[in-house]
Amino acid sequence: MAVKMRLTRMGDKKSPFYRVVVTDSRNARDGAYIDKVGHYNPTTQPAEIVIDAEKAKDWLSKGVQPTETVKSLLIHEGIIEKPTKLSAPRTKTRKKK
Repeated sequence: MAVKMRLTRMGDKKSPFYRVVVTDSRNARDGAYIDKVGHYNPTTQPAEIVIDAEKAKDWLSKGVQPTETVKSLLIHEGIIEKPTKLSAPRTKTRKKK
């Protein structure tokens, strides 16, 4: 079972609000989740990020993989350190004919 830490969308149309949750990667984006770690509101100025550091560190120590967006939120909050080596951008490569 692949467990991920990712965002689930809440809120009304055109006013998104996200929860940071731990869930099985096969579940739907807004489906059932194992644990709620925090929330993220990008519509406020500045964006509101609330993450329970103890829960996040505990899940990360158990091997949960955060998505790219959640990883950047965790780095912003100081829960994980920014890697010194930059990873390659995730792009699709086209085959040459």
